[in-house]
Amino acid sequence: MSKASNQIISESDLIEGCRRGDRKMQHELYNRFAPKMYGVCLRYASNAEEAEDILQEGFIKIFNKIGSYRGDGSFEGWIRRIFVNTAIEHYRKKIYLQPITETEENTVEGKYLSVLDNLAEKDIIQLVQQLSPGYRTVFNMYVVEGYSHKQIAEILGISEGTSKSQLSRAKLILQDLVKSFIERRKRVP
Repeated sequence: MSKASNQIISESDLIEGCRRGDRKMQHELYNRFAPKMYGVCLRYASNAEEAEDILQEGFIKIFNKIGSYRGDGSFEGWIRRIFVNTAIEHYRKKIYLQPITETEENTVEGKYLSVLDNLAEKDIIQLVQQLSPGYRTVFNMYVVEGYSHKQIAEILGISEGTSKSQLSRAKLILQDLVKSFIERRKRVP
C-alpha cells in the first residue's frame, strides 16, 4: 500500500512531493484543497462551469508555483491567494467594470439592508453569481476577501471611486435579488 492510501500525509511531505512532481502527491493536494477552493471560485464565477475552469487554472498555477512557497504563513492561505488572483485574472480577461454615478452610489448605500443573514450559503452564492462580472468581482474582493477600495483599484486598474460605486451598485442589486428570492420562497407552498 502506498503512503497516500493508508495514512494522512503531512503538509510538508505533500508540498515536497508536489515540488518533485509526484503525481500521487499532486492528486492528494487536489483532493485536500479542491472543495474549499471550488467555493472560492464559485463566488467569482457566473456559473459552475466557469468556476470549474477557474479551479483547473488555479491548480495548474499551484503545481507550477509550488517551488516558490517559502513556508511563510499558512499553506492554505498561500493556495487561497493564488485562487483569488486566478479568479480576478479570469474576470479581467472577460469584461470591464461599468461605472455608476455618485448620486446612485449615495442612494444605494442609504437603502442597503443586510437581509442575507436569513439565507443559506448556497442561496447567497447563487444570488451573487447573478451579478455582472464587474459587480461580483468588486463585491467579493471587498466583502469576502477584505481588500480595501484602494487595493481593488490597483489590482483591477480602476479608480477607487469606481470600486466604491461598483460595490454600492452590487449591494443594491443584491438587495433586489434577495427580496425577489424571499418573495418567491413565500409563494411556494
